[in-house]
This record gives sequence, C-alpha cells and structure tokens, in this order.
Amino acid sequence: MVKKVAFIGAGSMAEAIMAGMVNTKFLSSEQIFVTNKENEDRLKELQSQYNVVVTQDKVETMKDADIVIFATKPYDLESAIDDVKEFVTKDQLFISVIAGISTDFITSKIGQEVAVVRSMPNTSATIGYSATAITKGAFATDADITMARRLFEAIGTVSVVEEEQMHIVTGISGSGPAYIYYLVEAMEKAAIDNGLDVETAKQLITQTVIGAGHMLERSTIPVTTLRENVTSPNGTTAAGLETLKKYDFSKAVETCVTNATKRSKELGSEK
Repeated sequence: MVKKVAFIGAGSMAEAIMAGMVNTKFLSSEQIFVTNKENEDRLKELQSQYNVVVTQDKVETMKDADIVIFATKPYDLESAIDDVKEFVTKDQLFISVIAGISTDFITSKIGQEVAVVRSMPNTSATIGYSATAITKGAFATDADITMARRLFEAIGTVSVVEEEQMHIVTGISGSGPAYIYYLVEAMEKAAIDNGLDVETAKQLITQTVIGAGHMLERSTIPVTTLRENVTSPNGTTAAGLETLKKYDFSKAVETCVTNATKRSKELGSEK
C-alpha cells in the first residue's frame, strides 16, 4: 500500500500526475510531497492548488517515501539526484517521467542497486486520461512494475514496453496531445475565419475530437475503414482530405513523430 509519494521536480508533468492522483483519490493531498531546485513560488502555487505538502527540505521529502518520482528537466536530473541520493533507501521505488533518460543512467547516479521504473505519461493525466508507457530497470521487479502500473492506472491507461521503445512512445503519446491541440487550433481558426463564433467553433470541434476518440476506443473497425466510412465520393470530406493530401499531411505527421523520437534519443545521449 502506498502511503507517501515524493516528487523531485514541480513542472507541468509533475503537476499533471499529482492532480490526477488527487482528483481520482489515488492518494490524499497530505500523502504527496513536492520539492524542486529553488522555485519556491512554484511550490506555493502547487500547494494552493492541490493542498499537497511542499518543501525545500530534501530529508523531509525523501523520508518514508514509498515512491520517488523524478520529474525534472533532463538537464537538471543529475543535480537533483545529487541532492537526494544520500537519503535513498533500497526499499524505495524510483519512477522517472523524464524524456530520453535511461534507467541505467539513473541507477548509476544514485549509486545503489535500487528499483527504477521509467515512464512516459502525458499531460492528460490531469483529468485521468493519460496514455502512459512504463518499463523496468535492471533492479526493478515485477512487483515494482505492478506498483507503477497501479499508480499510472489512477490517471489513465498503461502499457508495458521494452526500454528501447520508450523513445517512440515519447514521440507518439508523450508529445501527442500537443499535435492534437495544434490541429484543433488550425480548425478553430478556419471555423472563425468562415463565420462561426468562437464558442460554437470550440464546442463543435471539441466534441468532434472526443467522438472520434471514443470511436477509435470502442470500435473494432480499422482506422482506415473509419476514415473511409466518413468519406463519400466527391463529397465535402473528400474535398477536405484531398487538400490534406496535397499538402502531404501524412508525411508531415510521420516526420513530426520521427523528429520527436529523435530528440528523445538525443536527450539520452547527452547524458
């Protein structure tokens, strides 16, 4: 049973996860401890928003923590580990939500044979709809993976993958919400430019995205068939899709995912 989770790092991903845990009642606010490098204003903001325990005292943060979540920027991780490693105990589970950084790197910097699980959630964790992938490090057990799965299932779906697949996971689901939001931004602009008011445009587009997502989730029909079922010959949808093909939309998305994946690999190799 998890009694305390400690966050090392207080950025947007840490906030999304802690918000999800509080909102889904996976843990109560007083069981969640948060620290960061030096930004006390950020800690006060999180305390005000979620009533979690915030502190710059690393001993207080780490003491009796069942799970320690590293949620810093990649380039801040090494110094963050240096700040807390003297307070590490071998019964703690360490979970990283940091893009590109391997479990071996984290274990080596901690300097003990501790359990490390690498994860890649996304910011939809805030409302309990994250798509999270997890993978275990050299000293993590199946029980540790089960514990990590329980934590992330509180904020969405969980897939267990091999560590070498975490880069493409980052490129697809880790960064994926931003791609969808970018598409929605363009659709909203087109709707407004063509005479719809902002609220009507937002409502129609939001429900369209939600509906398509539920269709993908619940239907056994292949996505290509779902697309074809909406596309009547010489109809409005066909005209729109022809425009996307003209601008090589599919290739743009493929390259987008590839470049995000490449950047994840670069972040790891920089360590």
